[in-house]
Amino acid sequence: MNEETVTIKTNDGDMKSFTFWPDATGPFAPVVLFMDAPGIREELFDFCRRIAEQGYFVLLPDMYYRLGELRFDYAQLGDESLPFRKQMFDAMGSLSNKLVMDDTRAMLDFLAANPNAKDGPKGCIGYCMSGQYVVSAPGTYPDHFMASASLYGVSIVTDQEDSPHLLALNIKGELYFGFAETDEYVPDNVIPTLQTALNDNNVAHKLDIWPGTEHGFCFPQRPLYKEDAAEQVWTLVFDMFKRQLG
Repeated sequence: MNEETVTIKTNDGDMKSFTFWPDATGPFAPVVLFMDAPGIREELFDFCRRIAEQGYFVLLPDMYYRLGELRFDYAQLGDESLPFRKQMFDAMGSLSNKLVMDDTRAMLDFLAANPNAKDGPKGCIGYCMSGQYVVSAPGTYPDHFMASASLYGVSIVTDQEDSPHLLALNIKGELYFGFAETDEYVPDNVIPTLQTALNDNNVAHKLDIWPGTEHGFCFPQRPLYKEDAAEQVWTLVFDMFKRQLG
């Protein structure tokens, strides 16, 4: 396994990012992992390594780079009395679809110039906060992102003009959605509204609501981890990547 920390130039500065790719001869189809709200940490590195082991070049950008180098101790984030939790939600609120899609343009330029990243279709995957960006990416760059996966994603359907689901008419690739059965961060109207937008625009997709799960069920280090559902999600995502990315 190869791992390298890189700097991607964006319109707003230097975005520290992390890359992972197999020891085999490349180049490899790229997959972008859009981080969740707790930000850069070993949990995400483990996910990147798992994806890279399947034969992909994985890019993990530090999406909070405009705020400096933020690193949160996830074990403390559940305590609402600590300042870490507010800082995390403030950091999440500092992002927008426009900012992240501007950064995604810089990521695409980086991938185009990297000898280990194969030209052609790309994938992306995001958890929690980044469900919205996993939908916005193929909606904004439809000729690039051909396989996109959102796991218990939030803010995919909003009442704002830039709501990601409104970009469904642009999407050319395939999407996978894995929602938790119980998720306080996903209002009841989100899934039916999203399903309608995808169907009306003939977007190739699969949408699952995983029984007995709660928000965060994919991360092994967390109390809410559901191994069976999480492993089935990996199988579905990797099958989609294989279909669309090779």
